[in-house]
Amino acid sequence: MDFDVLVRQVTIYALPVLLAITLHEAAHAYAARRFGDDTAYLLGRMTLNPLKHIDPVGTVLLPLMTLWAGGFIFGWAKPVPVNFGALRKPREHGRWVAAAGPAANFAMLLGWTLLLKLALSGVGGYGEPLRLMSQAGIAINLSLMLLNLLPILPLDGGRIVQSLLPSNLAWRYGQTERYGMWILLLLIATGLLGKILQPFYVLMYHLLRLFF
Repeated sequence: MDFDVLVRQVTIYALPVLLAITLHEAAHAYAARRFGDDTAYLLGRMTLNPLKHIDPVGTVLLPLMTLWAGGFIFGWAKPVPVNFGALRKPREHGRWVAAAGPAANFAMLLGWTLLLKLALSGVGGYGEPLRLMSQAGIAINLSLMLLNLLPILPLDGGRIVQSLLPSNLAWRYGQTERYGMWILLLLIATGLLGKILQPFYVLMYHLLRLFF
């Protein structure tokens, strides 16, 4: 990808990526406070200010590199700190705190889909920019939602699975967290991540087309 194309892609993806990451992390913080943990709130992370959630490597450098490579856009934000022990019902409420992030991405996915439908219906001279940005919003939110729902700790899907397991199995499963990011990086490096997520991408796109 040449530099001019990269600049154009960054212009298209910048707002959708910032919104996807910011609202995902803010949703965790809001849910945690709702269920009794003020940790993120006291640290100023219960906010829609993207600067509070940006990780220089995960939010800026890595997405740029993957966008340049033209493949799966991968990245992360600074994780919202959650003291699960401070939640009123740690296992049950922890499940909802974990699910809040992917749920926020799903809501944005629907929002960008409606904007895409509006763009395709024709909105003056803004139809084409809105179409491109909406498609980027759909792609990035679908990617983040599916990625975070993988049953690998410390991803949200791993937290949800852990909360559903009996206590003894949950403890054993929790011991895998130290290897979680290495497993994820291995899946990316070998191309297995794309193969695992591809059927879910196809299913979601079919559902979006069916309903919208």
